[in-house]
Parts: sequence; structure tokens; C-alpha cells
Amino acid sequence: MPHSSPPTLPAAATPKGEPAQLSLDLDARRAALRAILELRTERFAARSRRLPVSRVGVARLCFDYGGRRFAADGHGAGIDDDAAPVERQHAFEGEVLDQLRGFNLMPADAVVGLFLDDDELARFGTGDHILERGEGRPASPDHLAKVLPRLAAAGFTLEFGEDFPVELLPAPSDWRIDVVDRGGAWFDLHLGIEVGDERIDLVPVLRAALADPGFPAEPAPNEAPDAVWLAAVDERRRVPLPLARLRALIEPLTEWLSQQTDTRNADDGALRMRLPQAAILDELPLRLAGSNPLRERLAGLNAAREPAAVAEGFRATLRPYQQQGLAWLDFLASAGLGGILADDMGLGKTVQVLAHIWTERARGRLKKPVLIVVPTSLVANWRAEASRFAPELQLLVLHGPDRRELYAQIAHAHLVITTYPLLARDHALLKRREFGLLVLDEAQTIKNARTQAARVVREIRAQRRLAVTGTPLENHLGELWAQMDAVEPGLLGSERTFATLYRTPIEKHGNAHRQERLNRRVAPLILRRRKEDVAPELPPRTEILRAVDLDERQRDLYESLRALQETRVRDAVAARGLEQSGIVVLDALLKLRQVCCDPRLVKLDGAATVNESAKLDHLLELLDELIAEDRRVLVFSQFTEMLALIGTALRERGLRFLELTGATRDRGALVERFQRGEVPVFLISLKAGGVGLNLTAADTVIHYD
Repeated sequence: MPHSSPPTLPAAATPKGEPAQLSLDLDARRAALRAILELRTERFAARSRRLPVSRVGVARLCFDYGGRRFAADGHGAGIDDDAAPVERQHAFEGEVLDQLRGFNLMPADAVVGLFLDDDELARFGTGDHILERGEGRPASPDHLAKVLPRLAAAGFTLEFGEDFPVELLPAPSDWRIDVVDRGGAWFDLHLGIEVGDERIDLVPVLRAALADPGFPAEPAPNEAPDAVWLAAVDERRRVPLPLARLRALIEPLTEWLSQQTDTRNADDGALRMRLPQAAILDELPLRLAGSNPLRERLAGLNAAREPAAVAEGFRATLRPYQQQGLAWLDFLASAGLGGILADDMGLGKTVQVLAHIWTERARGRLKKPVLIVVPTSLVANWRAEASRFAPELQLLVLHGPDRRELYAQIAHAHLVITTYPLLARDHALLKRREFGLLVLDEAQTIKNARTQAARVVREIRAQRRLAVTGTPLENHLGELWAQMDAVEPGLLGSERTFATLYRTPIEKHGNAHRQERLNRRVAPLILRRRKEDVAPELPPRTEILRAVDLDERQRDLYESLRALQETRVRDAVAARGLEQSGIVVLDALLKLRQVCCDPRLVKLDGAATVNESAKLDHLLELLDELIAEDRRVLVFSQFTEMLALIGTALRERGLRFLELTGATRDRGALVERFQRGEVPVFLISLKAGGVGLNLTAADTVIHYD
């Protein structure tokens, strides 16, 4: 069956044997020129024992000049004597013959001449070509059929004899997408073409092309705009599909097409997708058909939302941006979706989540308990915030050595709080329960999907999931995948697929197109606001850098230590190179920082005799002034030993203070005391105070280091 719309003819093969394209610029007086391969099967009896196969696939090359066909040997076929002469393009025809050799299609006598006698060889005529499979062996029709998609893509017109094992269907008359609303957060995506009166499902076709190593995923140089791919409909039938359109379909769907055994696929072969994946529809070059209600829901993904009011009884007044956050959380709940609340630290993510839980319960949409997983250091903060803003909610904290006795109370609780370290120990008990909502606070804790906590999180049964973090991405895109996959499994494909399609192209190659696509994928499910963008009513931060001159003995100690460390670093670099000396460099810088903070931090003999600390003296003077002005002060230091030295000095001056380090047990009580105004100064180590501290009573922060 001839192809109804032949592509541009191929040119000579490239050095690697890949098909290239040759564009024709014939004079207007000449008719169009096509290269045609007439495909047939030749069968041989068992007596031809020398022939490796009993059937041979044959491709007869002809050239069509405006409806008049000539064999590849230069002699006309079926030409009337009165017919006007045709000017043959012999140079071009020679290039086409070279192109066939690039596909290992050789003249028949060169391939089977060694195996057949003269009578049998006479069955092959001028222009007959046979696929050579190596070592001079001729290919069967089935093997020849596997090369046909690349021949069609290269521009050959294919005609099939009745005895050839492949049949070519006409080009599709229609392409379309059917979207079926499954309710909730799911919809089915059907891709199909119409060929005659038959509808053909495109999903298996696309999967087969994606899995075929011969499929030209990228356009070849000078590829014809109408180049086609012969896609397999079944064992015999093939349909010509435009390569450009096929690529435009496969590329945005690769995540799902590559998961051939994905349980999220519908039983009828459609691709079953979650609502946020609807952004793909805008990337597919097909006509969209489907229900209007679903289209409205899809349009609501990125629609602007008015601020929402919290249900009556919640004991907090939300700021405007927090009301917008509540509206976004409400939208996720109505659509049955998970998401990541990634506001800056200090914008009140906890109160937004509590307001959402309170409102969902008031609406009757949240009937099961909510499980909140937090770092151990934040248990007290969540307990305090829940008791403050929603004291009517029944709170259960699963923490401490006697927590297993509390699991029986989960069914009667509204909020259940546990910690990431306890997930691994209690996973068997947690997996028995079903929760209405799973909240993952400081979700960067599970940024490594291979940790035990991250695996247990994925096994917890929850109707919906939320991640809460101020730092959704710290080091690489794999962290974003881990957190998104925990709340919306499968949205970004498997970890390996995500690395292939997004992480590697973006991080290593700076692929802006993939970055834009990833942004579209995740945008509906991530809410990220910065303080300066959403809270203009907050007073601006005033940053004051105080320069402190070291006293004489401390300055001498610094200079001697600097000279010693410089020699040490230079020796290390000379011996091992700069890249292998990083630890030595960092240790030298650390010692210089310590001697500036206080000589007593430096564990060297020469520092033991220096008792002066200019920076500590200046801090004490500054605190005297601030406390006299009724200021509430936080003092941060990386060194817990420095905090101890500051604490000793404050005691000597009779100043009250609190201290929070990694060794502190009841940090919630300390936070509450500071918030109530019992003490004016709070000493905090950077590591212990890095997450989950709501110290709104403070008006001054000092970074001592």
C-alpha cells in the first residue's frame, strides 16, 4: 500500500551510517521525484539448503517522476513510445543508492548470489535490494520490517506486497485527547488517532517508540519537516505518524510512558493522573475533549485565590498573607491534594496549618486524627501553639519511654504529635492507623529519600499529606523530589526518571526548558512567600555591625596564632595540594574566630595566660544599655562554651538570663518564660535554635560570633 503523503527524499548516508535528508529543488518544468521501495517476500524450497533462511525480504528501489516509474538501473518501466522524455536525475539517484547502503540494504545478487543457483537467482530483478545481517546473511521479511520505520523517517515511500508481513495503514485522519474525570484528585488521559473508522490507542504506540533504541528522539540534521515514523499498531499493521508530532507527545509524557507497569495506569490503557499533572495538557499538540467540570477544576489549579477566613473559635487573628495561605490549603483539601507550605521562617507556618486543621474539622471534611511529625526539638513548640490557638482540639503527644501505652488513644485524638527519630521505632504501630492528614514539619528532614524516616513516612496511611519547611531546596533538586514525592507520590516520576529528565539536564547542563517544565509541574503544590513580599507591615530590620578593637595581649595572641596557622596551611598545601588541605584551612580559620570571640576558647598553651576578651567586654556593655531600655535580647553563638562564658559573666553582674543548647531538655518551658517576659536575655546556640523557635517577644538579636 503506497504512502499517501511521501516525505522528502533521503541523501547519502552520514559517516556513522545514520540517514540524512536531501531537499530537492527541481525546475518547475519537471515533475516531483520520489524514491519508492516496493516490498515483497521471496520463498525458497527446502532444497536450497545453502540459504540461511527460507524467506527473504526484498525491497525493490524505483524512482517516480510525476507518475512515471523507473527502476534503479536507469531503464524505464511501463513507458509508452509516445511518452515525452524524462530527464533523469542520475546524480541524485546515485546518492539514494548510497543511502540504502547506509541501512545495510545491498543489491540482491551481492547478498544471495553465493547461496542460490542461476535459476533461483533469476527471481531477483533490477533494483532489488536485500537487508544484509552480517557475514553475508540475507534478512527475512520480519527483520527487514524492523528497519522500515527508519527508512520511512528518512523519506522513502514504501509500498507493501500482499505477501509481506507488514501492512501500511493510511495516515491518521484525526488526533485527540480525551480527559475523563474520575472525581477527587484523579483523571484519566486517553490519547488516540482515527484511521479510517478505527480508533487506535496511542499510549502503547508511544511506549514502544520510547523503548525502541532506533527511534530518532532528536531530529537529524536537515530532517524533512514531514518525516514519518512507522508505528506498530499490531503484529502486522503499521501507521505513518509525523516524527515531529510524536516527539512533541512523548517528551512531556516520558515520566509516565517509561513506567510500563505503573499501578497508577488505568485498566483500559489510559494514563491515570493526579490533578496537578494537568499542566501536561497544555504541552500536548492534540485536540482536547472532556468534561467541562473537570476543565473548571483544572483551571482552578493556578487561579488566584481570595483570602479565606478561619472558622469561628480559632484563637488567632491571621494576617492577610496567612489568610491567603489558608485559602491555598483549603483548595488542596477540596481537591484531595498534598502540597508543600514553604514560607520563610517567621511567617507563621504553624499557625496557618493549625487554622487549616481547625477549619477543615469545622466543615466536617476532616474526621480522622491528624498526625504531625516534627523534629524532637519542636514537640514543645507544637504543643504550645496548639494549646494557645485551638485548645478545644484533643492533643496527644507520642513521646517518651511510656508512649506505646498512648497508641490506644489515637482514635479519640484530633492532633497526634510524634518525632522523626521515633518513626523507625514505632512504624509498626503507626502503619496500623489511618489518618485524615499527615503533616511533616521541617520536611527537609526527609530530603534524603533513602533514610528510614523517609521510607516510613511513605508507608503511613493518610488521606492527604502536607510538608512544612522554610528550606525546600538546600543543596540539589533531589531534595525537592524527595519532599514532593512524600506528599504527592508519583507526581515527578521515580527518582531515577526525575534525575534523567530534570536534575541532570538542569543542574549539569543548565537546561532552561526543563527548568520551566519542572516549575509548571510543582507550582500548584508549593506555596513559597518571602517576608519582604508578603509582610510589608512588619518593621524593616535594622542591622548594625559593631567593630571591636582587640586589646594588646589579645591582639598579640591573634597575630602569633595567625602566623602559626599561615605556616601550617602553607605546609599542608605544599605537601598535599589545596584540594586535599581543606580541613587544615577550615581548622585554621576556626581558631582565628575563636581567639577573637574569647582566648579561653583556644586550646593552646599560649592562650591560657590571656584573660582579656574585648568582644565579651563590649557585649556586656551593650547588654547593660539594652536591658536598661527594657529591650528583649537574643544572643546567638556557634560555640556552646562561649555561651557558658557569657552566662558566667552575666551572673557576676546579677543579670537574669536563659540558655538553650543541644543539652537543654525542656526547651518549651524556656521559650514560654522568655515570651512571658520573665527574663530579658536568651542565650542560644545556632544548632539548637536553628529551627522551630517562635520568640516574638524579642526585639534585638545579637550574633556574637
